[in-house]
Amino acid sequence: MVSLSTWVRYAAKKFEYSVSLGWKKYNVGQINVTELSDAIWKNFFQGSLTFMHWTKGEEMTPVISSGGTLLVRKIPSPTPTQVFVGDVVLMKDPEKSDNYIVRRLAAIEGYEMVSTNEKEEPFVLDMDQCWVLSDNSSLKPKEARDSRLFGPVPMTDIFGRVIYSLRSAVDHGPVENSRGAMIQDRPVLAVELDVEEMAKNSKS
Repeated sequence: MVSLSTWVRYAAKKFEYSVSLGWKKYNVGQINVTELSDAIWKNFFQGSLTFMHWTKGEEMTPVISSGGTLLVRKIPSPTPTQVFVGDVVLMKDPEKSDNYIVRRLAAIEGYEMVSTNEKEEPFVLDMDQCWVLSDNSSLKPKEARDSRLFGPVPMTDIFGRVIYSLRSAVDHGPVENSRGAMIQDRPVLAVELDVEEMAKNSKS
């Protein structure tokens, strides 16, 4: 049973998300100023903070196995105050714009990137750029398909943070993200996690 304090923290996160999403839609012209308030409250009462995503591939093993259902927390404005180094994120595939990939956020704007190849010059990630990596250390860069292959990616390509992974009905659990993210996501998991629903929607 979810405690009252958890519900309060969840409601605060949901209101913060609803305001952020509303402002995003307003700033790009999808809604006008008179529709902003309605959009915020509609999302607060009827929307959710998560969605399910089915993934395949060995890039994130052993944290996420090939062919599993993921619970992803929505992040409408992926900034360094919303996603953190160490988080597992769902993002637009830099090489296939109609596809999505899951990778771990390894560096954000301002980080100096130093290659193991002495011929390559160090560089600093520009504003709104990030560096993502595969968790599977046994894969070569071309197999891992991460920033070692395609370079820095825009933070705006991030759709959400992966907070739970279901590999099978008996093999599932929270995804290890940064400490700050896991604290933020705890009330969201407590309220919105439905393992039975995830299992029912699994393609594995």
